[in-house]
Amino acid sequence: MSDILEEKRQLLVEKRRLAKLGGGEEKIKKQHEQGKYIARERVERLLDPGSFIEFDRFVIHRCTQFGLDKDKFLGDGVITGIGAIDSQRVAIFSQDFTCWGGALGAAHAKKICKIMDFALENRIPIIGINDSGGARIQEGVESLAGYADIFYRNVKSSGVIPQISLIMGPCAGGAVYSPAITDYIFMVEQTSYMFVTGPDVIKTVTHEEVTKEELGGAKTHSERSGVAQFRCKTEDECFERVRELFTFIPPSNFPKATLRPTSDPVHRDNNKIKYVVPANPKRPYDMREIIFDVVDDGHFLEVHKDFAKNMICGFGAIGGIKVGVVANQPAVMAGVLDIDASIKAARFVRFCDAFEIPIITLVDVPGFLPGTVQEYGGIIKHGSKLLYAFAEATVPLITLITRKAYGGAYDVMASKHIKADINLAYPTAEIAVMGAEGAVSIVFRKELEGLKGAAFEKKKAELVKAYEDEFANPYRAAELGYVDSVILPEETRRRLYQYLIVLKNKKVELPRRKHGNIQL
Repeated sequence: MSDILEEKRQLLVEKRRLAKLGGGEEKIKKQHEQGKYIARERVERLLDPGSFIEFDRFVIHRCTQFGLDKDKFLGDGVITGIGAIDSQRVAIFSQDFTCWGGALGAAHAKKICKIMDFALENRIPIIGINDSGGARIQEGVESLAGYADIFYRNVKSSGVIPQISLIMGPCAGGAVYSPAITDYIFMVEQTSYMFVTGPDVIKTVTHEEVTKEELGGAKTHSERSGVAQFRCKTEDECFERVRELFTFIPPSNFPKATLRPTSDPVHRDNNKIKYVVPANPKRPYDMREIIFDVVDDGHFLEVHKDFAKNMICGFGAIGGIKVGVVANQPAVMAGVLDIDASIKAARFVRFCDAFEIPIITLVDVPGFLPGTVQEYGGIIKHGSKLLYAFAEATVPLITLITRKAYGGAYDVMASKHIKADINLAYPTAEIAVMGAEGAVSIVFRKELEGLKGAAFEKKKAELVKAYEDEFANPYRAAELGYVDSVILPEETRRRLYQYLIVLKNKKVELPRRKHGNIQL
């Protein structure tokens, strides 16, 4: 009896060894030579040590066509299970490129679906580590069905649990749509690729010649397309950034927010930013200086840092209260709202609202970017996405106007009129339909028509000065109740904290409906 028992024990040990081996030593070596970790190493490096509990280690496919019945790997090319990041439970799957290039088949997909269902039912985040050449062609439509099953679960989980995608190798064809639906995409320089069709197909169909890196690399998707929110130099840096993100976001939309530990005094003055906003309204400045001085310990995790740089989005905390920050960036294109900035901010606002993260909006916006490129590109439609996102949000909304708030962009950037809870302004704030020179050219056109040369310049300067005295300040809006308080820059941190405390139990009842119809 003891021999039989020992045989069974040895069989389990051997199966575990084979499952750990994946596609074999040679393929593991090749993965390492390319500067990439294998699937299991990635799981171990991302999660807390010893926290990973694997599911379905011995699953294999059932395909008998094209010789696949003689080619099987335990686990079927994907590792799934649960673990922890800083003691917060997460679900995870990691595709194994050493097994058929990580190609997805029916059994592979079922494993992913199973862990996604587990994550949703238990209200824990799901992390997908993608490293796959796409569908397993030998399995035909079953592979396509597997992708669709995953997509459905991505949509079902959206806004309920955070979904994070790490692109650690190729991600092509139908495989790209699952990460596209998730909340945040991380890519690694030189080893991550995402595209619907690869360079070879593009060359055949359109005769364009493009490299994988140019077409779908980390730089392309973080700067140009906006597909990826985080670009990392190495896989290890990627894991650190993911762990950092989890210190700011909740495990689901269900639990009350927890405080982020800090020793940074809540009531300290922001003396560093007393003179950040220049006296000259045409001079640029870096809005990050204000953000870094206001948040706890100067710790701000910027999202989509390389895309639409005229808009800043990211996570921080004030007095331990985790917040999302949306801010115009006067140092880039004067902080103007354009198509990319609107989409970037709208997506971020909707994430924060879905997961009950208060939003602080810092406003210095001269308006929407004019021009045929923007109009033909649909600035009206895309700009409305940001308006919709702010107006739809029910989390605490605190807005601070640091300088310009002109025209429709003033309304869109979480103004009082779309139900922001608290609207503040610095003494440098200018709230008006447009800038003084543009306004004077329209309002006083007839008065200026007959004048030329020095007389024209003198009269216009007088009118501009009068307009600025009347409107280039926050007090007209404050008189009307559109600004709740005008504050000094050095008071910023403690005032924001006071309002966050007051708003912590905010509750808004929405009209009954299936869902709104945001412009897409």
